[in-house]
Amino acid sequence: MPPYRDVAEFNDRAASYDHGWRGRLHHEISERTANLVLATVAGPHRVLDLGCGTGYLLRTLASRYGDAEQLVGIDAAPEMVKAATAVTHDDRLTFALGVAEQIGYPDETFDLIVSTTSFDHWTDQQAGLRECARVLRRGGQLVLADQFSWLLMPTMLTSRRGKARTRRRATRLLLRAGFCSPQWHRLHAVIINAVTATKPA
Repeated sequence: MPPYRDVAEFNDRAASYDHGWRGRLHHEISERTANLVLATVAGPHRVLDLGCGTGYLLRTLASRYGDAEQLVGIDAAPEMVKAATAVTHDDRLTFALGVAEQIGYPDETFDLIVSTTSFDHWTDQQAGLRECARVLRRGGQLVLADQFSWLLMPTMLTSRRGKARTRRRATRLLLRAGFCSPQWHRLHAVIINAVTATKPA
């Protein structure tokens, strides 16, 4: 497993992640992401959530996609995986330890991949997007939500050097990974945005 920044922090936050103002914000972003996903993808059979945290978004999608056969959540923080598993009572959902750069599934496994406020923590964003393209079926959809704004450009020179924190930079990575037709959507305030992209058929 490649190095993955902030794992210790997310392990520490796992027990309280769904509570307080951060929990409310996380749930609101997840709900808005779920609405975007439903408007984008009619009826996926297999769904992957990268950086799933406590599984809130995946459980939300499971409740709305009654015909989905398999919903998989992957997170680099063991305590997040543990917390997600503990509160899940749907046999279609599974949670496992892992990172975007090394998705342990065969080519073209999933119809839909989602990732919410995780992309900024990927060690190698380009490699992660290439893995997404690999495990996504042809014609499948990626929905990526995170902090993307020109207001964040100064951080790319300091603490987030090399990260894609603007629409332009993220779009460039998506196209290099083999995705097409990226479309941007505002989710929350100015900073939290989402992009939908398709793997060519």
